[in-house]
Amino acid sequence: MALRIGEIVPDFTADTTEGPINFHEWIGNNWAILFSHPKNFTPVCTTELGYMAGLKPEFEKRGVKVLGLSVDTVDSHHKWAEDIKETQGNALNFPVIADLDQKVARLYDMIHPEVSDIFTVRSVFVIGPDKKVKAMITYPASTGRNFDEILRLVDSVQLTAKHSVATPVNWKQGEDCIIVPALSDDQAKEKFPGGWKTLKPYLRIVPQPGKQ
Repeated sequence: MALRIGEIVPDFTADTTEGPINFHEWIGNNWAILFSHPKNFTPVCTTELGYMAGLKPEFEKRGVKVLGLSVDTVDSHHKWAEDIKETQGNALNFPVIADLDQKVARLYDMIHPEVSDIFTVRSVFVIGPDKKVKAMITYPASTGRNFDEILRLVDSVQLTAKHSVATPVNWKQGEDCIIVPALSDDQAKEKFPGGWKTLKPYLRIVPQPGKQ
C-alpha cells in the first residue's frame, strides 16, 4: 500500500555506497530526502545525481540528509560515480542504496508495474526528524526532476513545522507567508506580534517568521 503524508516511513536495512545503514538510525534527529532513480548509466539519472551532489551543501544547511536509491549494485554505483563526476563536474557525495532485490523500492511503492516490473520511477520523499512523510513527488523516468523545487519544498515544510504558517503559490525563501486558518486571530497575535495583513478572514498575510 502506498505511503501517505503524515505516516511514519518504513524502516529498513540496506547496503549503500557508504556502507550498510539502518534507515531510521541513519536519519537520527535530522530531516531526510530519499529519492530513487531508475537505473545506473542512463542519461537523465546521470544529470540528476550530479546536480544533487552540487546542491547537497544547501540541504545540509537545512539539516537534511540525502539518500539515493537504484536497483543496481554498489560496485555499479561506484563505477557510475566516475561518469557522473566526469560529465557533471560534481563527485557523488551522498550514499546511494543498492536495492538489487527491489526490497526498499517495493516497500516505498517506487515500482509501478504499468511502467516496469524492475526499475523505479523517480520518487522523492521528504521525511522529518519524527520519521514521518512530509511531502512526496513522483516523476516518470523520462523527466528529470527539478531539485531546486525540492529544496524550495523543504524550506516550506520546515517552515510549517516550526511556525503556524503555510506558503502561497510560487513562494520562495524570504517571501511573505500565510497564517494557517486553524489559528484564531487571538492565537495569531501571540505568535505574530508584529501583525499581519488581512485580505479575507481566511487569508492573512504575514512576513516570513525568523526573517529580518
